[in-house]
Amino acid sequence: MDVVDEWKSAEWQAGAQGWLDERLADAGITRVGPLTEHKVRTWAGVFSAATTVGPVWLKATTPGTAAEVRLYGVLHAVVPERVLAPIATDLARGWIVLPDGGPKLTDPHEMIDRLAPYGQMQRDLAPHVDAILAAGVSDMRPPRLPERFAEALAVIDGMPPEIAALAPRVADWCARLAESPVPVSIDHNDLHAGNFLRDGRFYDWGDSVVAHSFASMLVPLSMLGPDSDRGRDAYLEAFTDLAPRADLVTDLELACRVGKIARALTWHRAVAGSTGPFADAPRAQLVALAKPSFFD
Repeated sequence: MDVVDEWKSAEWQAGAQGWLDERLADAGITRVGPLTEHKVRTWAGVFSAATTVGPVWLKATTPGTAAEVRLYGVLHAVVPERVLAPIATDLARGWIVLPDGGPKLTDPHEMIDRLAPYGQMQRDLAPHVDAILAAGVSDMRPPRLPERFAEALAVIDGMPPEIAALAPRVADWCARLAESPVPVSIDHNDLHAGNFLRDGRFYDWGDSVVAHSFASMLVPLSMLGPDSDRGRDAYLEAFTDLAPRADLVTDLELACRVGKIARALTWHRAVAGSTGPFADAPRAQLVALAKPSFFD
């Protein structure tokens, strides 16, 4: 039985519901509705249940994505105002229970005013990179990326020869980025509008890596279209004390370009062996390294 079938099975859901009831009771909460399947993918299963304090969300991870459960401990300790407070975790099984965070953004343009607070959060977390890595979050810092690029070439099928030929340029890009005054920190790695809560918190950290901070802008800026410069400039307000704006812009474009390596490997971890709708995502991310714009 694969993990998706397991999470969908009545036996697994009954066991998860029993565990949830115990953990909710520990927190003085009572479930008042059934455990309901919300979304099940090859990388995580998400379920909800009505309780005496409102909806709660149970997320079950795979060994490849279980670092999110441990990461929440670091995030909530350092930036509690920017993340949901876990109600319960099971580190051995990779399960986490979160309260409902309220409405999320729906329009990508609503992200613009929230990008500077995200950048400030990254700066607050930068001194805690060792703890984030110890939680099991993947290391995509610039000095490690040439090695990660080689790893991606080895595990992702269908790479055209011109992508492998980029290895010297990737090494050069990464060496330049390693000299940036901008610190490495958490990179959410999937920062679309649906992962911004309207109350100012950020959601769904399962794809997170440790990288040059600016790699986080790959996803949001690619969604902003003609407003991407507005989004970029809003985000950079959190870093203007570190370097002239022109240098920050150069670093951001470089970080987003090499950030595709992390995106490719994260997708591969999520869908390896799958024939579903996302099966080509790892290859597409890596092929995009050769495109003229990092947005492509």
